[in-house]
Amino acid sequence: MDNIKEIDQGYLTGERALFGSKYLRVTDTIFNDGESPLKESHDIELVNSMFKWKYPLWYCENITVNNCTWFETARAGVWYTKHIAVENCAVEAPKNFRRCEDVTLKNVSFPNAAETLWNCDTVILDTVTAKGGYFAMNSSNMKISNLTLYGNYSFDGARNVEIHNSRLLSKDAFWNSENITVYDSFISGEYLGWNAKDLTFINCTIESLQGMCYIDNLVMKNCKLLNTTLAFEYSTVDADIIGKIDSVLNPSGGTIRADSIDDLIIEQDKVDPSKTNVICRQAGSVPVKMCVMRSEVQT
Repeated sequence: MDNIKEIDQGYLTGERALFGSKYLRVTDTIFNDGESPLKESHDIELVNSMFKWKYPLWYCENITVNNCTWFETARAGVWYTKHIAVENCAVEAPKNFRRCEDVTLKNVSFPNAAETLWNCDTVILDTVTAKGGYFAMNSSNMKISNLTLYGNYSFDGARNVEIHNSRLLSKDAFWNSENITVYDSFISGEYLGWNAKDLTFINCTIESLQGMCYIDNLVMKNCKLLNTTLAFEYSTVDADIIGKIDSVLNPSGGTIRADSIDDLIIEQDKVDPSKTNVICRQAGSVPVKMCVMRSEVQT
């Protein structure tokens, strides 16, 4: 940055304390009471600083943040901002990162991540921990690795998301999403992936009640389904499962491969059994409940 101005060990109060700033390096500074201290600023570097009030970075551009803290009162901290990189930070405030573009978060913790990362485009998450509901709703073009998430309704409506080596404890994850691929991850949560399109899991371990239902083009490669019941209802599926599946209910079509299926429930008044091919690697491993028709089973 040219003509860099510096603020060191500042203590800033009042509304719009540094409104419209540009080419500024801020170090060891506290932004205390006063809304929107850096609104409409660009080319700002923030180091070892603290935000203690609302709306610190709105309508900003070209922002780098390192080793900083958003306290709980710094709610709705980053909205409508482009080109922001945040590293080694603690973000206690909820409702952060809304309608932002080109966001990179590395080694960041969100202990109160309710309604965070909404409607953002082009996002990189690397080693992020977040706790809160509705994480990453309607965001697109995300590349994620080493995410630990505690919170329901995550990635609702998300598009074009790639996730690696993550752990998601999240009911109703990936609802209404499109083009999501998850690699080498653990997911636990009821009703996983409903109403999604082009949802892929590779080398994943999943626990879910009525998971993977109402999905158009579900792909599962080399996955484990632990305590997963009533799976695949009204989904078109290409699933290769290691071990057993507790129960499968009314898939719309495709192929399901597993070592065994405890209960395969195909109700011919609801789906066409001929459209789903079920392959069990252990002979005689698909008991059929009374008054329920099963599709062709190959052993």
